[in-house]
Amino acid sequence: MKTKPLLASAFALAALSLVTGASYGQMTLAKIQAVDLIAIGHRETSVPFSYVDASNNVVGFSQDLCNKVIDAVKARTKHPDLRVRFIPVTSQNRISLVQNGTVDLECGVTTNLTSRQNQVAFSDTFFVATTRLLTKKDSGIKDFPDLAGKTVVTNQGTTSERILRKMNEEKKMNMSIISAKDYGEGRATLETGRAVAYMMDDVLLAGTRSLTAKPSDWVLVGTPQSSEAYGFMMRKDDPEFKKLVDDTMSQVMKSPEIKTMYDKWFMKPVPPKNINFDFPMSETMQKLYAEPNDKAFE
Repeated sequence: MKTKPLLASAFALAALSLVTGASYGQMTLAKIQAVDLIAIGHRETSVPFSYVDASNNVVGFSQDLCNKVIDAVKARTKHPDLRVRFIPVTSQNRISLVQNGTVDLECGVTTNLTSRQNQVAFSDTFFVATTRLLTKKDSGIKDFPDLAGKTVVTNQGTTSERILRKMNEEKKMNMSIISAKDYGEGRATLETGRAVAYMMDDVLLAGTRSLTAKPSDWVLVGTPQSSEAYGFMMRKDDPEFKKLVDDTMSQVMKSPEIKTMYDKWFMKPVPPKNINFDFPMSETMQKLYAEPNDKAFE
């Protein structure tokens, strides 16, 4: 499946809104069938979950799972040649693009939170991460208390940003917090020395480390501040579409295929730098795949 992303331009999104707007009142599968198109939200730099490779294709662990859902939608709608439009999303706009019908299914790295369930629906969880820090080996940063009086970067609109700002206020740490728009900007902020540490989900920080000029210079540290349950987002109050998504993901996660898929992205070299994350499947993940669910941790 070719997974070319849509250019991130206001014009392109406006054009898509014209296509989807007229049918937004319909349930998702009916809308997809009517316009012969499914709109998939993806991330651009969230290695190894959802990102754009050198050939301008959307790839990653999230996307491999998402492709299974796309195939299921094709079968359900009896549209084997269903068009797939890939739309880049950010931490700031991902929820609104699902809500307004621009995106039918967001297949990135979004944490399932009870507060977000008031706005969107979540699929079964497909990954569990913890929030930690990425810093230089010689930075002197070993844990979160070491950030007092320092500049830290995180991603805008994320759980990590909320935790970091709450920590700063409650513990009077006098941190300067930079909120990056995405992982590319966060990595640049860290590599240029404008921040001494980057707080986000551990596995995504491992991906960020793989994209630095010298990955061996960087280390993951810190006591985990939260557990993050990743799920795909879709519009609320559409049980038929959610069931199709959950059933498809559950079938994959309960089968041996999930280990092959996991190892491909977390235990073997991945593009663009062909670095092995060496991120073994945790016991928590193994239990999750044996009994899939859509429960939020908070």
